[in-house]
Amino acid sequence: MTKKNLHTFHIPVMGLAYTIDSPIRVAQYGISSVVALADDDLIEKMRNFYSTKFNIPYEEITQKFHDYRAERITSYLNLVDKIVKEKFENFKTELAESKTALENFVSMLPNTSDIKKGFQNLLDDGIAFKENIQNYIETHLFPGEIDVNIMTKLDKDNFIKNEQLPIEFNDAHAALRGFANSNLESSVVLSAGMNPRLFGYFENFKDFFPNENNELKKKIILKVSDFRSAMIQGNFLAKKGLWVSEYRIESGLNCGGHAFATDGLLLGTILEEFKQKKDQLIQSAHELMIKALQAKNQHFPENPLELKITVQGGVGTAAEHEFLLDEYKVDSVGWGSPFLLVPEATSVDQETRNLLMKAKEDDFYLSNISPLGVPFNTLKGTTNEFLKQKRIHENKAGSSCPKKFLALSKEYDPHGICTASKKYQDIKLEELEAKKDSISNDEFEKSKIKITEKSCLCVGLANASYLENDIKIKGQAQGVVICPGPNLAYFDQEVSLKDMIHHIYQGKSIIRTERPNLFIKELKMYVTYFRNEIQSVSGELTTAQLKKWNSFKSNLLDGIEYYKNLFESTTVFKGHIEQLDFCKSELVGIKIPVSELV
Repeated sequence: MTKKNLHTFHIPVMGLAYTIDSPIRVAQYGISSVVALADDDLIEKMRNFYSTKFNIPYEEITQKFHDYRAERITSYLNLVDKIVKEKFENFKTELAESKTALENFVSMLPNTSDIKKGFQNLLDDGIAFKENIQNYIETHLFPGEIDVNIMTKLDKDNFIKNEQLPIEFNDAHAALRGFANSNLESSVVLSAGMNPRLFGYFENFKDFFPNENNELKKKIILKVSDFRSAMIQGNFLAKKGLWVSEYRIESGLNCGGHAFATDGLLLGTILEEFKQKKDQLIQSAHELMIKALQAKNQHFPENPLELKITVQGGVGTAAEHEFLLDEYKVDSVGWGSPFLLVPEATSVDQETRNLLMKAKEDDFYLSNISPLGVPFNTLKGTTNEFLKQKRIHENKAGSSCPKKFLALSKEYDPHGICTASKKYQDIKLEELEAKKDSISNDEFEKSKIKITEKSCLCVGLANASYLENDIKIKGQAQGVVICPGPNLAYFDQEVSLKDMIHHIYQGKSIIRTERPNLFIKELKMYVTYFRNEIQSVSGELTTAQLKKWNSFKSNLLDGIEYYKNLFESTTVFKGHIEQLDFCKSELVGIKIPVSELV
């Protein structure tokens, strides 16, 4: 029996806490969502919380356990799986027994869905309703996927006292093992680029290889920002006999959380390339995979396995959703940030949700607060920002760093320190103070901000769940860090799950009317990003830097031409061509410095 996706949207991973229990909330309706595996401390507390809530025996996995991180993750995922299956069985019973519940559910399915049509026919038929409906439900309904996310860069070495543990105890490796050992039949989403050591570790788990029926019990999804990186990473894994089941394309800038800007490649042109070259992606990986599996004397599939292309980042209307599905033939569209306003779907404390509802365009910005040194989408006015500024003002900058998931800088300590920690910032501020007399006041203040603006994301991105579920927060107050995409500026109310789904599928709009289309919004962000890159450069320019800027600008101009042709050929983007011309003239006006050497 092949699983058919009920929905044409999915909920991507958000922060550490915001989708930590989304499957428990929405999977019974066939909605897929993604759980972050970075914070095993939060995961253990959520396992305790849900075990209590559903009367399931709970035994704490403390840090004294040899493999505590992986074991915590496995235990939580098994619990989520158990709860989702129970909720799904109850939901099926409810649908079979209540016509109202069934009609309600059918109204939440996409109009293009064959399953929706099947239900509609049975509802219209009315004869032997219960028996027929029961059979139909059993054969056509499945819960949404309980997928997990591992950020490949968060693979910190771990130590017991001064002794470094083997690589498999690194953070990302342990998280992967936790997922691999769980009962789940779902996917791991790998984000933030390639980690060859981690990719190699997949070979230790048979669930990632095809069985005799050419099925994968556990699948790999790669979050990518362009076709080239998809091809490189997909082939790298294929050479190990591993198949990438989905490429999840995310807008480089118009997304939530960390923003990995492309070299000026825009979302539309990236999607076009995937559409044109999907077969190339499949064939290339299939051939490499067969060779690798033959060399391992393992079963191999004669024909390529299924490969999906999905997209996310900045989608906000039913028309945009439909356009992406039709024009680029994607399998699903990710709706992230808008679901932060749906209490039934995500874990957000009320104070933060209120802040999100009130936030206007200017409140969303690309910040430098992440200790990873990657631009990070966030929001003005969070409790984290307030507490951080208060500490800076009292000359106590930096976090106590209780969790150390981002303690990746080895500049002062071989064990790694987080750049948001007090320990790191004290050293940096001392160094800055020592050269105070040799630099200008302006330079001193800028350098000071650069050191102290980093936020403790480990605690800040997890606190919302603790606050929402009334779980005690120990240690230094960090408040909440929230990382929505700028698209959330146009959503200004708390909504029910049903209303959000109707908004996605049927255009029953819940947004502010003045909203730039997703392609235009991303283009404007890239033009601003490009201008800032050039303005903020200091010191001598290298040939490589100038080459990169010229390529960036050229890619943006090509993207604008592509959009012009696209917009002229469809009614969806009526009236947007003027904005393209405006962006083009703005871009042309940005002058790339000329090297002295030329």
